[in-house]
Amino acid sequence: MTTASILRVLPPVADAIAAGRPVVALESSVLAQGLPIPANRDCATRMVEGAARSGAVAGITAVVRGTPTLGLTDDELARFLRRDGVRKVSARDLPAAVADGADGATTVAATLALAHLAGVRVFATGGIGGVHREPAFDESADLVELSRTPMLVVCAGAKSILDLPATLERLETLGVLVVGYGTSELPGFFTRTTGLPLPARADDVATLARLFRAHLALGRHTAVVVVQPPPAAHALDPALVDDAVAEALDEARGAGVRGAAVTPFLLSRVERATGGKSLAANLALLEENAVLAGQVAGALAEG
Repeated sequence: MTTASILRVLPPVADAIAAGRPVVALESSVLAQGLPIPANRDCATRMVEGAARSGAVAGITAVVRGTPTLGLTDDELARFLRRDGVRKVSARDLPAAVADGADGATTVAATLALAHLAGVRVFATGGIGGVHREPAFDESADLVELSRTPMLVVCAGAKSILDLPATLERLETLGVLVVGYGTSELPGFFTRTTGLPLPARADDVATLARLFRAHLALGRHTAVVVVQPPPAAHALDPALVDDAVAEALDEARGAGVRGAAVTPFLLSRVERATGGKSLAANLALLEENAVLAGQVAGALAEG
């Protein structure tokens, strides 16, 4: 079985790739596991339309009944939004999901793998995974995949439930460049500031495109992570988020939540603790990241 035969790319996305037009990859795990119903449908619409406003075609990655896919039909998207038997699939889990003929919602790591396989260079998401606050040895597979996939990833930093200083240090060790868009410090996903300085900054899309072209010309095999602060109107106070995360971690310990269930559990508890403000911030930053990703994809397509 060849790469070409195993990966299905829907016509709008395939046509754009073939013509050299801008394409932005989106993950499906945020829709099937990360966000509550019906906010997940709102998210899908806002991200696809956000990329389109920038002149790009958005393709949601997933495993559809055993077929790795870039781009979902309306019926497939509806099934993933309903979460009917949809498993969470990281890069490690792709072969098993294919062999089992399963529906799989792709994480950041799995999206990087599939989008790169299709020849897509730009990916928009909310927050990447990273080093968990506890236990200390728990790290997201996103980090390793970022270290070996030459794509440009637009996000709002790592999820605020993580150990952000440790995550930034780990990205440095892995050789992954983190670039602040309009900022010199790492955003905190729900917050605009963390006090953690970044090694590079860009204040316009042309600079981002030029930087990524240089990255590829140098033969680098890592991703470039572009971090954009959440929109000011929806950003949360860092103290509010820290208190909410601490409370959520206590609940997770008490409930014995472990493994892949930790992130959605913590995010749902933070949403409750912030009176829904974290959900509004999440949706807003996801849309803005898709807009920026579309702009960068357009600049790269221009050569």
